[in-house]
Amino acid sequence: MATPAISSAKSEFPWWLAAALALALIAALAIAASDLYAEVFATVAKGIGITVFVTVVAFALASALGLGIALMALSGSQWLRQIARFYVEIIRGVPILVLLFWIAFAGAPAFVAAWNALTAPLQSAGWIGELLVRDVSLLWRAIMALTIGYSAFISEVFRAGIQSVEKGQIEAAKALGLTRAQRFRLIVFPQAIRTILPPLGNDFVAMVKDSSLVSVLGVADITQIGKVYAAGSFRFFETYSIVAYIYLILTVGLSLALRALEQRLRRQHEE
Repeated sequence: MATPAISSAKSEFPWWLAAALALALIAALAIAASDLYAEVFATVAKGIGITVFVTVVAFALASALGLGIALMALSGSQWLRQIARFYVEIIRGVPILVLLFWIAFAGAPAFVAAWNALTAPLQSAGWIGELLVRDVSLLWRAIMALTIGYSAFISEVFRAGIQSVEKGQIEAAKALGLTRAQRFRLIVFPQAIRTILPPLGNDFVAMVKDSSLVSVLGVADITQIGKVYAAGSFRFFETYSIVAYIYLILTVGLSLALRALEQRLRRQHEE
């Protein structure tokens, strides 16, 4: 039987959402009615595609890398566990912006030098050409920085979710003769995803916001286009109000979608 507090929370009307939608509608009407705001919105909105691309690709890569690090942390090998812990603690201790600069201006040149050294025989034979630092676009340097930075946090989400599965079920799967991969795919991960999804969704929303950091490299996302437009037109209030409005639409919309998915999974589990 649900407690009164829980029942009250479920029946509580989301006034905050109503207020947010009202403000969003007012802002949309103001943009439509003003030629200036409409022009700013049309200009800044050109960066939405890059923002979404950077976020989706970086988050997908970070999730894959984070899952690999989490499995290493839960491995039976002490060396793998120590390597995973070293990676997580070091990466989490570096601010995303600093990591972005390091990957862009130190990591990328080092990668190019290592690649050319390893492929020197192939280059001498004329099979492949020499890789130059300028061949590695700033867009992909930014994506790799976000991937590495977020993978450390996401790995901890996966690790905690996997460890939340009851050991008795894993032992039962072993008794049935399931391999380690089968146990993970059929028993552990389907149950862990209910625990993993909420914090993973929060990380995704956070990455949408942190994707604005790629503007420091000149990547033409929402923030960079807004910065260039404001610098040229001196319409700082109008421009950054539109930038904030677009990010709010993206993040609040994603938060609501993730919350609905979380509630759906919870209902399915209760049934």
